[in-house]
Amino acid sequence: MNLNNDIVLAAIERRFPGAIVAHSTPYGMLTLETTREHIQDMLHFVKEDPELQVGFLTTLNAVHYPNDAGRELCIVYHLHSMVHNFRFRIKVFFPIADPVIPSATSVWPTANWMERQEYDFFGVQFAGHPDLRRILNVDDLDVFPLRKEYRMEDGTRTDKDDRFFGRDGHEGREFD
Repeated sequence: MNLNNDIVLAAIERRFPGAIVAHSTPYGMLTLETTREHIQDMLHFVKEDPELQVGFLTTLNAVHYPNDAGRELCIVYHLHSMVHNFRFRIKVFFPIADPVIPSATSVWPTANWMERQEYDFFGVQFAGHPDLRRILNVDDLDVFPLRKEYRMEDGTRTDKDDRFFGRDGHEGREFD
């Protein structure tokens, strides 16, 4: 059997009724949205299910949406079934005031460094992570530099425009 978007969506909906908040297929890739309460069980399911066989976490990354109140942070899991050569992604949105999500390291140990990176740059705290600490920035850095709260460049430079980097130019005004 070859996997497709409909088969994967139906399998997850059967196992987790009501847990999929939204779904779409941008560029033909199935994209599911779920909650922090369901993500760890959902990841275990897609990996262990004999029909799906999603054995590879391609990447895990964070995104900051500063203008989306209550959903400012997002973790995106890019998943791949090598057996079926099928890829899809699962997203989880949560408030920046409560930046905690369960760790995926119990499902995929390779999530360890990916989660450390997202903690380091976005401040996402992965509950249950075996060694959550900064990985690339200095230990005493008290900000999370990839959040869109900070300017990308020195405000005196005229050759850079924050609008080209997904910022409307109003973030970081406290530094003026």
